[in-house]
Amino acid sequence: MIPGYAKTAFLGGLLLVAANTASYAQDQSLEELAVVLNIVSRVVEANQQVVWDQTNNKVTLPGVPVRLKLVGNNIVVVVQFTLYREKSGRMVLVAQGQILVDVPNRGMSYHTTIETIPMEYGEQVYFFPLGRADSPEDARIEIQVALLPYDPETALPETASRDIPGQDPESQR
Repeated sequence: MIPGYAKTAFLGGLLLVAANTASYAQDQSLEELAVVLNIVSRVVEANQQVVWDQTNNKVTLPGVPVRLKLVGNNIVVVVQFTLYREKSGRMVLVAQGQILVDVPNRGMSYHTTIETIPMEYGEQVYFFPLGRADSPEDARIEIQVALLPYDPETALPETASRDIPGQDPESQR
């Protein structure tokens, strides 16, 4: 394979998805384009006990990233979810992760990931920023993402973020 070719092909594909999204969006209002990303983050200890979890509903538009940052004693996990809608109506979720870990006796370790996943409304996708556990006794971080349709008539839960670009925050309440 030609060095750099895979990266160029991936970026070209991503730009194609973005171009399809842009032309699809021209005929719709922001409320018609809006979707909800239901994000559940949890830390599971070695004994399978959930020691921390948080649920967020983020209203977003195709092409607008939703960021999540988890900070621990020796770890920082930053995840960015960007949803794209192709002309065909198919949804594609791009998940980017950055993990910074202070490994005892070895120093800092930095890892990045990127995944492109087709999604449909109601579907759940799981991310394991530190990788999947090798055994049930291993601790892990889980991030579950579900794609939900946005309904302006339905009240969102208190944890919801209603930051829609281009709209006055006061008019969203």
